[in-house]
Amino acid sequence: QLPLVESGGGLVQPGGSLRLSCAISGFSLNDYGIGWFRQAPGKGRERVSCITESAGITHYADSVKGRFTISRDNAKNMVYLQMNSLKPEDTAVYYCAADRRGGRYLCPTEYAYWGQGTQVIVSS
Repeated sequence: QLPLVESGGGLVQPGGSLRLSCAISGFSLNDYGIGWFRQAPGKGRERVSCITESAGITHYADSVKGRFTISRDNAKNMVYLQMNSLKPEDTAVYYCAADRRGGRYLCPTEYAYWGQGTQVIVSS
């Protein structure tokens, strides 16, 4: 079983919302920085958001700033990505990833653990 499992993807109309979840097993979330990435067909992988270990500092790509919110629940070992005001260009497979080579204030630049991805389609 993968240590990270995403869920919550689906089909949504433009302007709608989805909340993605990343369930983590086998390690303590508090010790790892978590990133949410996406990859659209024919495009490279893009990091849309990340949250640092322990301090929980968040970062966002300019393309999603103000619309997406990353959060973590250390007690449940879960990380979430709330996506609001979705646009067709947000259509992609979304992945969560974890690594402990970041720090209290910085997100990791490389990620050792990846989930299998969840598809998000924004279309009318």
